[in-house]
Order: sequence, then C-alpha cells, then structure tokens
Amino acid sequence: MEYTVIGIVLMIIMLLYFKVADRFNIIDKPNQRSSHTEITLRGGGIIFWFSALIYFLQNIQTNYFFFTGITLVSLVSFWDDIRSLSNKIRISIHFLAITLIFYDLGVFTLMPFYGVIIAYILAIGLMNAYNFMDGINGITGLYTLVVMGALLYVNKNIQFFFDAVFIKYAMIASLVFLFFNYRKKAKCFAGDIGSIAIAFWVIYLILKLILVTSSLVWLLFLAIYGVDAICTIMHRLYLKQNIFEAHRLHLYQVLSNEYKIQHRLVSLYYAIAQIAVSALIIFLYQKVSDIVLFVIVISPLLLLYTLKFYLLSKSDLKLKA
Repeated sequence: MEYTVIGIVLMIIMLLYFKVADRFNIIDKPNQRSSHTEITLRGGGIIFWFSALIYFLQNIQTNYFFFTGITLVSLVSFWDDIRSLSNKIRISIHFLAITLIFYDLGVFTLMPFYGVIIAYILAIGLMNAYNFMDGINGITGLYTLVVMGALLYVNKNIQFFFDAVFIKYAMIASLVFLFFNYRKKAKCFAGDIGSIAIAFWVIYLILKLILVTSSLVWLLFLAIYGVDAICTIMHRLYLKQNIFEAHRLHLYQVLSNEYKIQHRLVSLYYAIAQIAVSALIIFLYQKVSDIVLFVIVISPLLLLYTLKFYLLSKSDLKLKA
C-alpha cells in the first residue's frame, strides 16, 4: 500500500510539473543530431529528485549527505536544461556532490589515496556516461529499472548493504517516468536533471555494495552503458571531435537513426542485454575471480560494439547509392 501511495503522489507531482514546464517553455527542440523529431517537454526526470525527497523526509537522520548531493546535482542539471552552463561549473558541482557521498560512505578512510582518485574518476565518469546515454524514449527508465532490480536482488539474496525501501523508491520513480516517456510520442524527456540525478543514486548504491563486499564486479551492473559510452568517446577522440558536443555515434543512435528501429525497441534491447549481464554476474559471483568475470562480460560486449562500424559503413554505402 505504501508504494502505491508513493506512486500516486509521484504521478501527481509529474502532472503538476508538466504545467510548470509548459508555462515556462521548458522544452527540448530537436536538431540535426537529435534522435527525436518533435518538440517535447524537458526535465521530466525531476521526478527522481522528488522521490529522493520523499525518502529523505522519512529518514532525515541517516540520509542527509546523499540528499544534499542529489539536490546539488539536480539543481545544476536543471539549470543546465533551461540555460546552458559551462562544463567547469557542472563538473565542480559533481565533484562536490560525490565528495559528500564519499564522506558518508567512509571512502576516505576505507580506500588508499590512489583508490580515492580512481573512485572520483569513475563516479564522475559514470554519472556523465549515464547522461550521454539518455537519448531515446525509454532507455533511461528501463535501464534504471534493470540496474535497481539487480541491486535489490543482491540486497535480499546475496549481501544486505542498504535499506531496500531506498532502492524501491528509485524503481517507483522510474515506473512513473516511463509511463510518460516510454511511448512512441513521449510526453516528456528526462533532461540532464533526470539522467544525472538517477545516475548519482545508482553510483551511491553500487559504491556502497563495493565497499561492503570488497568486490568491484558490481560495476558490471552498468556494463552495457559503460562499454557503449567509453567506446563512443574513444571513437570520437579518434575522429578529433569535441566529446562534449551533441552527436549521433552511440550504437543506440545508429540503430535508431540510421536503421530506423523504433526507439522503444532499442531501449528494450539495451535493458534485456543488461538483464543478461547482471544475471551472469550474480550467477558467477564468488565462483570465478573478479578479473575473470570482467573478461567474460566485457570481451563479448566489445565485440558486439564493433557491430556499429559495420552498420555505419552499410549506412554510408546506402547514402552514396
């Protein structure tokens, strides 16, 4: 009953936000590099912050570092959705927010200095990778459901590491967001506020699980996004492109834009692929070493990513013809 009420409350908040977004013209206008073709309300991902707020109001004494952090990244991301900010400002706020959760989780005392530096790079990198991958209807909501579902399973069946309600609130927010976003014509997009906020939530939980189990394999719960984002950045650097500018070189963009596969199907493919990876991780956890598990998971994903270059070459041939 509690989760039903939370879902209804979040649904009402979303509907109220639509009125605000419409009133103040908070919209996403498509350009030549967009995967969508119609003007759509932006910032629907604000629902993730409101879900975190509801949880915080019930757990003020134990959740203030996380909530302060997610509020900081949400504010700067929402401002960036409305009026572009410099990369320096955004990264600085991300750094500050990550510092808060590192302090909360005891990273500075549990990890050596070099480990803390690597953790900063990974956390900020993953947060921005999550944002880079938010480009078609349903992909952020579905992928988040899969990641949170895997974390909830681990929390219940393998290693308790956090309050399950905290994970479920993120999943409820994802379902509410998907109700408006997972459509042929989306009612709203997540915007930076949505992708960055939920990425911050995911990073917090995965980092907590890593510290509790002393295992890095849980990073693979983000393997599909990670491989696509990192390989695409490397591809763009090879092409001498500005990696902070909009583009259409992610595998999901090639499938959606060049091969006209329906957005919802591509998003579903990504979610199913991550389900398969997460199931493999859970099955092989503590049966093989972490390094072996990374090789087992990452190697085929890298091979799969190379499919993009074949698809791009075929697409170029069609255009020339």
